[in-house]
Amino acid sequence: MKKVHIWLFITKLLFLPILGNSQEISEKIIVIDSVKKREKKPYTIRFGMDLSKPLKTQFENDYFGLELVGDIRLFRDIYGAIELGNEKRTNQSEQINFTTSGSYIKLGFDYNMYKNWKGMNNAIFLGMRFCNSFHRQKVNQYEIYQLDHYWLEEPISSGPEITERDQLKAGWIEIIAGMKVRIFNNFYMGFSLRLNRLLSDTPPRNFDNLYIPGFNKKTDENIWGAGFNYTLTYAIPIMI
Repeated sequence: MKKVHIWLFITKLLFLPILGNSQEISEKIIVIDSVKKREKKPYTIRFGMDLSKPLKTQFENDYFGLELVGDIRLFRDIYGAIELGNEKRTNQSEQINFTTSGSYIKLGFDYNMYKNWKGMNNAIFLGMRFCNSFHRQKVNQYEIYQLDHYWLEEPISSGPEITERDQLKAGWIEIIAGMKVRIFNNFYMGFSLRLNRLLSDTPPRNFDNLYIPGFNKKTDENIWGAGFNYTLTYAIPIMI
């Protein structure tokens, strides 16, 4: 009987360190698992500008435009987006020469349909923007409408109608399809096509919003417009 107790005591001494080590290992695994669960996920903020507007400014004397763009990854395939711009353009429409100037803001989202490899952040996306402009119109000169063009009259460039109409607004939505591709390091080149649908606008007195910053041309018969942008953005990874 004494021999049995002695062997049991020896067995406990031999297996006690092993049992202790296994308990420590399991505790470490639990700690590691809890750390993994609390591990922060990487997100990305991109910001940059639309390159097409500065290029257009260089080649067209009657146009000035600048647009800043940005987006942030909210979920795996959903990005919040913002675009801020300013435009000034002189147009000739039938008997009227006018200048439109103002700013606009576009807020919305993009849905990325491209399945990236690990570490990539390229995009082929569909999106929507809710847009507003705040602008003014100035009539530079106009011609009196006449049926008989035998007697030609000079355009009128002075008088009560040659004035600036300010505090004008317009609202519209845009349906977007585009792509963004990393070209080097954290720089991305992007391109998008846009279909615009005007929802509301404030027309000036004795005139109309024939051109709206951010929307493009507008007529009485057509409330649809189209556009595009060509962007260069820089991405900053963040941890949330």
